[in-house]
Amino acid sequence: MKKITLLLVLATSFAVAQVKNGEPVPDINFQTILNAPVKNTMLHNLKGKVVLLDFWATWCGSCIEAMPHLKQLQQKFPGKLQIITITDETPKRTAQFLAVKPSNLWFAIDTGRDIASLFPHQLIPHSVLIGADGKLIANTSPELVTEKVIDSVLNNKEIHLAEKKDVVMDYQEIIKKYFFAADTVKSRFSMLPEIKGAPGLSTTWLMDSTFNGRRLTCLNLGLTSLYRLANNDFPYSRILDKTVKSKNDRPYCLDIIVAKKEDLLPTLQKELAKRFDLQAQVEQQSKTAWVLKITDPEKFKKNLRNTSGKRTYSASHGAIDEQNITMSDFADYLESYGLGKLPVVDETGNTEKFDINFSFQPENPASLIQVLTDMGLGVEKQERKIGVLLIYNQKTS
Repeated sequence: MKKITLLLVLATSFAVAQVKNGEPVPDINFQTILNAPVKNTMLHNLKGKVVLLDFWATWCGSCIEAMPHLKQLQQKFPGKLQIITITDETPKRTAQFLAVKPSNLWFAIDTGRDIASLFPHQLIPHSVLIGADGKLIANTSPELVTEKVIDSVLNNKEIHLAEKKDVVMDYQEIIKKYFFAADTVKSRFSMLPEIKGAPGLSTTWLMDSTFNGRRLTCLNLGLTSLYRLANNDFPYSRILDKTVKSKNDRPYCLDIIVAKKEDLLPTLQKELAKRFDLQAQVEQQSKTAWVLKITDPEKFKKNLRNTSGKRTYSASHGAIDEQNITMSDFADYLESYGLGKLPVVDETGNTEKFDINFSFQPENPASLIQVLTDMGLGVEKQERKIGVLLIYNQKTS
């Protein structure tokens, strides 16, 4: 159901020249700050402290995972270190996150991406370490900024941090550069190693009139993800990965075009089989699942039915705005973006087409349950026979 699956991607504006290591950082204006003793400030007001900027988003799983580490750093160096998280999301959305996930960090709002433009990046989380003298130390990743690193900076010791260098192009430009295809191309298969600094994603070109349904492009995805896509885009919650990790367990990029839609996945399966020793097969297993049912028929009748016949695709953690979708499609959305790691089974018995548009707080599961209740729907954990995609090494099976 997804047009594009993106992993940890943030597009930024690159109009302002990038600050280089050792150069003074411009006097950043933090116009809106939440969870701080001040509502706004300038970077010069923090001179004398080490400043760590962490670019993040509420929908970014890796960003959320980095938060406890950052909170520990802030607690370890009170008065000497100031960590400021930066998001282009709204103050309201950020405040909702903080209401559920309290923090000792400052949260700055950068909806215009003026701050982000000083430190060009695509992938988040993205950390910027600034010395007490106001000079840039490094663009890096949050897990690399350890207590030892901060202690060394405070004591004017030399440090060596791995530089995080992203490809300063959006995913469409990257695809055009590495996998350009004229509209006349009928079939081809191309595979490349990892494109360093590029995002991880897949797109099935659903909104493209020429390649819709007969083209798949992937950037920086591991083999498990490629085999998952080749087997009808199996949800991650229904995959059992028994592969032996090896040197082949690295990201790949590929582009496949076929003449007929029905040949796309079989062709991809064959091309992968030529290159790797992995096997994939579907097994029926008993698993705990969320079962989606109609709980209030009167409320359910009020959900907007589709009249245009036009299918649209816009789904993310915390929001959906899609037209002409079935309850089965909606269950897929809930499984991928809403209800966590369990499968979601549609047992509404309804086959109508709907236009569904709402948002919720991923960090607050109760907010999604309330949305479902308002729609006349409910979910309940029950045991069900579920198709599970088993992926294993052929030589060790």
